[in-house]
Amino acid sequence: MEREIYFAGGCFWGTEHFFKQIEGVRQTEVGFANGDTPSPTYKDVYTDQTGYAETVRVVYDGDVVDLEFLIDMFFHAIDPLSLNRQGEDEGTRYRTGIYYTSPEDLETIQHVYKAKELEAGQTFVVEVEPLKNFFRAEDYHQDYLDKNPDGYCHLPLSLFEFARKAKCNKPQNQTPWK
Repeated sequence: MEREIYFAGGCFWGTEHFFKQIEGVRQTEVGFANGDTPSPTYKDVYTDQTGYAETVRVVYDGDVVDLEFLIDMFFHAIDPLSLNRQGEDEGTRYRTGIYYTSPEDLETIQHVYKAKELEAGQTFVVEVEPLKNFFRAEDYHQDYLDKNPDGYCHLPLSLFEFARKAKCNKPQNQTPWK
């Protein structure tokens, strides 16, 4: 069963590459989410005047990987305490967020979010909102680290290996905390 979720995790090049490594992720696409202007370009978003966050659309096979696992993995790839900054990238376009298209996903998102906050013992600054809008970034941004293996990335290479080896072994089609 094909599903989708949107993650803003700082620079979208590394966030996309991270999610591409996870078994069950079928497609990724980088773009701009939850902003205020029509059809933004990277140059527009870079000004931090459009309200958009660099975001990755993740299409996944719900029979192979569940949303809880993907959200847990997302928290491995971000600093949830850092407002508008991930690594050396700073600005509102680099804020962190989880944007959903299916209202039934909210309960899972909130459950994992709260569990991670409790584990950290601190309040997170990660947005959780319905997806308002998403505009695909220019082609040169798509699969950027595949095309430019030595390109800039705020994520350590070891994190990509971690994602490649991670396996979702929870029972499928169940909400494990119920």
